Amino acid sequence: MVVTNPSTTSGCGLCRFPLQVLGGRWFMMFASFLIMACAGATYLFAVYSKVIKSTLGYDQSTLNLLSSCKDLGANVGVLSGLLAEVTPTWFVLLVGSAMNFSGYLLIWLAVTKKIPKPSVWQMCVYLGIGANSQNFANTGSLVTCVKNFPESRGMMLGLMKGFVGLSGAIFTQLYLAIYGNDSVSLILLIAWLPAVISMMFVFSIRPMKISRHPNEVKVFYQYLYISIVLALGLMGLTIAQKYVNFSHNAYIGSATAVCFVLFLPCLTAIREEYVSWNTRKHEINNPPTRVTIEEPPLPISMQAGSPELLTAKEDTNVSCCSNICNKPKRGEDYTILQALLSIDMLILFVATFCGLGCSLTAVDNMGQIGESLGYPTQTISTFISLISIWNYFGRVFAGFISEIILLKWKVPRTLMMTFALVLPAIGDIIIAYPFPGSVYVASVLIGISYGAQLTLLFIIISELFGLKYYSTLFNCGQLASPLGSYILNVKIVGKLYDREALKQLALKGMTRSMVHELTCIGKQCYWLSFLILAGTNIFGALVSLILVLRTRKYYRGDIYKRFRDEMAANEREMALVSEAGN
Repeated sequence: MVVTNPSTTSGCGLCRFPLQVLGGRWFMMFASFLIMACAGATYLFAVYSKVIKSTLGYDQSTLNLLSSCKDLGANVGVLSGLLAEVTPTWFVLLVGSAMNFSGYLLIWLAVTKKIPKPSVWQMCVYLGIGANSQNFANTGSLVTCVKNFPESRGMMLGLMKGFVGLSGAIFTQLYLAIYGNDSVSLILLIAWLPAVISMMFVFSIRPMKISRHPNEVKVFYQYLYISIVLALGLMGLTIAQKYVNFSHNAYIGSATAVCFVLFLPCLTAIREEYVSWNTRKHEINNPPTRVTIEEPPLPISMQAGSPELLTAKEDTNVSCCSNICNKPKRGEDYTILQALLSIDMLILFVATFCGLGCSLTAVDNMGQIGESLGYPTQTISTFISLISIWNYFGRVFAGFISEIILLKWKVPRTLMMTFALVLPAIGDIIIAYPFPGSVYVASVLIGISYGAQLTLLFIIISELFGLKYYSTLFNCGQLASPLGSYILNVKIVGKLYDREALKQLALKGMTRSMVHELTCIGKQCYWLSFLILAGTNIFGALVSLILVLRTRKYYRGDIYKRFRDEMAANEREMALVSEAGN
C-alpha cells in the first residue's frame, strides 16, 4: 500500500504543550510515583501500634490479631482487581481514597477517644478497610503503568514498589513537620494525605497505547538515581533525628527537602514530553514526500474462510469454564480461572505463604523484639524506620537486577525469588540467637528480602499469565500473604510470646489481671517462634525451586516479542492516521 504524505506548514502551538505534558505517559508515571509514595501506610503499623495497645488495653495476641487484619486488608485486593476489569481507572482510585480516609479516621477517633471504645472486631474492620485502600492505589496506578510500559515492567515495578517501600519514611518526615513527634497524629495524616493525592491525579492515570521511546531505559535509570538519593536522604535524616534534637523549623526544612526530591521526576517528565513535542513538530513541518508501507500478505491460516480462522472464531464463543484445562502458552493471556487453577500459581501461592507470611510477621514484631532484647526506645524507633529504607532497596534492585540478568544471561526471574526466600531465614536465625546489634542486621536482611519478594511476585505473575487480567491476577496472587501472616503471627509468634510473658509473671507471683499489658523480656521471648519462621522460609525456597525448573525454558526465549510486535503495529496505525488527517 502506498500512502502520499504532503508537506504541511501547520505546527503544534505552544499552548498545546502543557496539555501534552498532563496527558502524557511520563507525567502519568510521575503521578503514579506520588500515589505509590502515599500507599504504604501499613508499614508504619509498628510505629503507632504501641499507642493502640496502651490506649485500648490490648495484649500482644490481640495486637497481633489487629496486625493480621491489617495484613489481610492490605493483601486481599481481589475486589479492586475485579472492579478495575469493569470500571475506569479513575473510579478505582476514588473508591480507594474513600476507603483510606474512612478507615484510618475511625482508628484515629478511637485512639483519641472521640468515639466510644470500639470492640476488637470493630478495630479489625477499621484497620482492614484502611489497609485495603492501598490495593485500589496499586490496581489503579501500578497495573496501568505496567500495561503502558510492558517491555520495561521489571524496572517499572521495581520503582513503583520502591516508592511504596519509602512511604513509611516519607510519612514520618511529613508528620514530624506538620504535627511534631506525635504517633496519634500520624494516624490522622495517614487518613487524609493519601486520599488527597489520589484525587489530585485521578484523571492522569489511564491506559494508553504502548509506543517506542528511544530514551525509555535511560529515563528509568534517571528515576532510579532520584529514588536512591531520596532513600539515602531519608536514611540520613532518620538516623540524625534519633540522636540530635531537631527544632520544629528543622523538621519543616527536612520535610521540604524530601518533597523537593520527591517531585524531581516531574521535571524529567516535562523534559521528555518536550523532546517528544519537538520531534513531532519537526516531523509535521518536514514530512517525507512519500512514504511506502509494505504490508506482508496474511498467512493462509488467517485468511477469510480458512479452517483455522473458523476454528478460532468458534473457540472465542466457548465459555470460560470449559477452557480451564485448555491453558495457553506461558506469557500469553490466561483467563482468571486458568491462571488460578494452574500449577504455577499453586507453587507461587505456597512460596508466598512462606516468604511474605514470615517477613510480614517479623516486620510487625520488630518493635516488641527490640523491647524484649533491651534496646532503648529511641534505638527501636530507628531500626523500625530503617526497615522502610531496606524494603525500598529490595523492591527497586529486585526489579532492575532481575531485568538485567534476564536480558543478558537469561537467568529465570523465578530463581531470584528463591534467593529472596533464603535471605530472611538468615535474619530469623539471627533474631532467634541474638548478639549485640543483631536486630539491625536482621532488619536489613528481612526488609530487603520482603521488598524483593513482593516485586518479584508481581513481575512473575505478569510474565507467566499475561496482562489482560493482570488487575485481578496480581491481587489474587498475594492472597497467601495475609493467610501466612495470620497463622504465623497470631497462632505461633503471638501465642508463644504471651506464653513466655505469663511464665515471667508467674515467677514474680503475679497474675494476668494484675497488669495492663503483657510484656516479655529476654532472648527466650522469640527464640522458638523465629526458628519456626526460619524453617518455613527454607521450605518456601525449596518449593520455589520447582517453579524455577518449570519456567527455565520459557525465560530462555524472547518473552517481550509480542509487545514489540504490538508497538510496531501501533506505530503503523499512527502513521496511517496522521496521513489521513493531512
